Amino acid sequence: MTFMLSLSSEIQAALAQRLRVHRLAQSLTQAELASKSGLSLGAVRKFERDGQSSLETFVRVVQTLGLASELDTLFEYRKTSIAQMAIAESASQRQRAPRKRKMKP
Repeated sequence: MTFMLSLSSEIQAALAQRLRVHRLAQSLTQAELASKSGLSLGAVRKFERDGQSSLETFVRVVQTLGLASELDTLFEYRKTSIAQMAIAESASQRQRAPRKRKMKP
């Protein structure tokens, strides 16, 4: 599944199903996953059913399933040119986004 044209709910459900496959491959029940991750059984069930969860729940499930390394490159800024490398360097030092300037009439 490509996420490019998907609704956020579709992406959430797809990620939940992918993690469910990993849980089943490790022969873990939902109750065991909940216990190991410090989550309630209801939170795990809801997450697997429709992808609804907090970011914390998602991360705990990922960590418990041993998939945290999969997050290492998620949203990492990819630099393909020297100019982009310079922009990325200055952006990493910036604390806030620049203010938008108002155009003079």
